[in-house]
Amino acid sequence: MHIAYFTNFYHPVVNGVVRSVSAFRESLTALGHNVFIFAQHASDYEDTEPFIFRYPAINLPIQAKIPAAIPISPFVDRLLPSLKLDVIHTHHPFLLGQTAATKAEELGLPLIFTFHTRYRQYVHYFPLPQETVQEFLRDAVDIWMGEFMQKCHHIVVPSESVKTQMKEEYGIEEGVTVIPTGVDLRPYEQADGRAIRAARGWANDQVLISVGRLAPEKNWKTLLEAFARLLPTHPALRLALLGHGPSLDDLKNLAQDLGIAPRVEFVGTVPFEDIPRYLKAADMFVFASTSETQGLVTMEALAAGLPVVAVEASGTRDVVRNGQDGVLTENDPDALAQAIQRVLDNKTLYQFFKNASLRRAKDFDLTTQAQNLLTVYAQAIEDKKANRAVVVPKAKKFLKALETGPLKQMRELITEIARD
Repeated sequence: MHIAYFTNFYHPVVNGVVRSVSAFRESLTALGHNVFIFAQHASDYEDTEPFIFRYPAINLPIQAKIPAAIPISPFVDRLLPSLKLDVIHTHHPFLLGQTAATKAEELGLPLIFTFHTRYRQYVHYFPLPQETVQEFLRDAVDIWMGEFMQKCHHIVVPSESVKTQMKEEYGIEEGVTVIPTGVDLRPYEQADGRAIRAARGWANDQVLISVGRLAPEKNWKTLLEAFARLLPTHPALRLALLGHGPSLDDLKNLAQDLGIAPRVEFVGTVPFEDIPRYLKAADMFVFASTSETQGLVTMEALAAGLPVVAVEASGTRDVVRNGQDGVLTENDPDALAQAIQRVLDNKTLYQFFKNASLRRAKDFDLTTQAQNLLTVYAQAIEDKKANRAVVVPKAKKFLKALETGPLKQMRELITEIARD
């Protein structure tokens, strides 16, 4: 099968979407299929993989510093028909996602979309603080998403939680399949964390580790406050945070204010291939994010055999079954701290969750998920032939929201500003 992946992010960007795209591409290629990547231009980066095609890109002038692909490439326009594609799969609904939809229609191909991100949760990155504006942006995102998804022949979601949200928020009943990204278990089985422990001077400390973008939606404040409650009775504890993001300085200041800064390490961005060794070097994985569409970093922690204690939330609850594979708590620093302490202080319970993590990780084997994705592609091809597309019952409702109340006023104001 010849598959085109359109994504606004690919290497050298490090995030969950890139990891998902890269992991599925590698696995599908191993199964004998060709996957062509169409992504943003990356200055000072040379691709080592074949079949990577780049669109021009600029950095958006917002806090997140997102590289935005410019969806114009005469070269790609000429190239696509020659690839004899079977399906086009986009990992975003905007920018190159719109290009993917256009190309799918032009070439008569099925369009598949993976709903990686709850985009309405990210409108706060735009420098428009008034709540009315934020409400307008959230509703605009819903309208945009509804219109885009009606162009798709199938939608992939990474967890049952997101599938439920799709039904509640958009009314979508059919054409949605749950396929988590999956994890290649081999690097975690082979990883050794002793060199990391030695290099970072962790010695005999008990190391709690967490991975993710340092941004407000990841709920790091709750994790730091939980750690502050643990440290007085567990002075050998250390908290290592892997990742980078706009909240770095705020989180460092919070660690200082809480009096825990000497025991909190902001490790920064770690190359993907090094993550298994960092996880193996730690004693427990802790996580407080409430905005996950899937628990990819939690899956990786399970693959490393780490006990997991996390806030119960979408994505995470789809990976960790409370009391079976780890411990899930309410979104509260006290509850999180108490759960961490309970597992740390009970050697029998600690070992139980280590063993349970390794068993649970096998459920997310990457090759199995890639085979499930091929089944979706086959279904999308049949749906395209039968002229069936995804139905979004609430799409018209979202459009009506722009015609009433404060959203109507905001739309008129924006239109007036644009006219001037």
